[in-house]
Amino acid sequence: MSEPASITSGIAQRYASAVFELAKEEKKLAAVESDLDALEAALADSADFKSLISSPVYTRDEQASALSALATKMKLSSQMAGVLGVMSQKRRLFILPALLTALRARIAEDKGEVVADVTSAKALTKAQSDKLAKALKESVGKDVKINATVDESLIGGLIVKVGSKMIDSSIRSRLNALQNSMKEVG
Repeated sequence: MSEPASITSGIAQRYASAVFELAKEEKKLAAVESDLDALEAALADSADFKSLISSPVYTRDEQASALSALATKMKLSSQMAGVLGVMSQKRRLFILPALLTALRARIAEDKGEVVADVTSAKALTKAQSDKLAKALKESVGKDVKINATVDESLIGGLIVKVGSKMIDSSIRSRLNALQNSMKEVG
């Protein structure tokens, strides 16, 4: 892991711990969990939002007021709105994706769940997602919450990451392996 990434991860973990502890104490974990869904969707769908959190062009005050307005519009919990305000004042909004990941992992751990990052060529149907969650539960022995993303370059198949374990059954990886083995033969 590169130095900046580990620093970002460390900062994100500290913010995630603070939000988690506060939300748990105030019995607002469910609200914070729905905040995560809303913020992850906003990051995925809005180039403007991504730019706002990562561009040095915006001043602290511009970021703070924009995020305050967004928090109100998205009806974010006071815990999440508060941490976003602190992060914007400290110029740390760029760690928001890492914070969301860390916070989701803390909440899942608290619920006795494991988060599985699943990447597929096409969006999984509800039935496929449920079947995969059931299979993963049998494998890891805990309830599994699936964090699904789509990467059309996979062609087909799945990449499943649970903790430090990764299973890559994508057609792209199989084609790469075949290509490498053909180079060795030729």
